[in-house]
Amino acid sequence: MTSAASRAASASAGAASKPLPVRMLHDRLLVQPEVDSSERQSSAGLVIPATAAGPKRLAWAVVVAKGEHVRQVAVGDRVLFDPEDRAEVDLGGTDYVLLRERDVHGVAEAEEDAQATGLYL
Repeated sequence: MTSAASRAASASAGAASKPLPVRMLHDRLLVQPEVDSSERQSSAGLVIPATAAGPKRLAWAVVVAKGEHVRQVAVGDRVLFDPEDRAEVDLGGTDYVLLRERDVHGVAEAEEDAQATGLYL
């Protein structure tokens, strides 16, 4: 690979992981909410439109920054939170949500390897 090509590759990799222009304090989390689809499907296969009123729904988001006193959540974790109790902020054209660690209801577990089949005798 030529030096110009390697510089271009490293420049494009650096642009993808550009640091945020903010440092979180105390127990605060900065999360990027997942895009909520307008329709959802029930376990029985029924399509529920976005306009249907239903029970209060929690939302998923990915943690992009955390304060120094956050203990249970790491950057990159997928967390469950109440979308009605949130503060929104726009950084560099991207919308983020500011939460306290206590406002997080749960952290998604990493999926286990589907290739492992167990021990056979």
